[in-house]
Amino acid sequence: MKTVLIDVCSLSAVKQRVAETFKTGKRQPPRISFPTHELFWKILTPKRMDLLKAMAGAGPLGVREIARLVERDVKGVHTDLTALCKTGIVERVDDAKYQFPYDALHIDFTVIGSKAA
Repeated sequence: MKTVLIDVCSLSAVKQRVAETFKTGKRQPPRISFPTHELFWKILTPKRMDLLKAMAGAGPLGVREIARLVERDVKGVHTDLTALCKTGIVERVDDAKYQFPYDALHIDFTVIGSKAA
């Protein structure tokens, strides 16, 4: 099963992870990182998460087919797919098809209260 890890971490943490990968030469699992929780929630809205769940492991799908799977209008689904493509989460396969190239997604982040920070 091909799983992508989605997390929230700083740019310095991403740079450190990349440097460690080059140093060890070990291949790392697919990962998508957001710099802030706010950006995470702005991009991965509940409706967009529904799209990812419907597309996971399904291969290339057309907009109308995806809209049917999530029971939404085509225009709204197209708008959300465009946003997900701009962030690199979803791939545009050709003029008519989109793909989420993973079978599953794992979301991992910690929220720290303002008093603890």
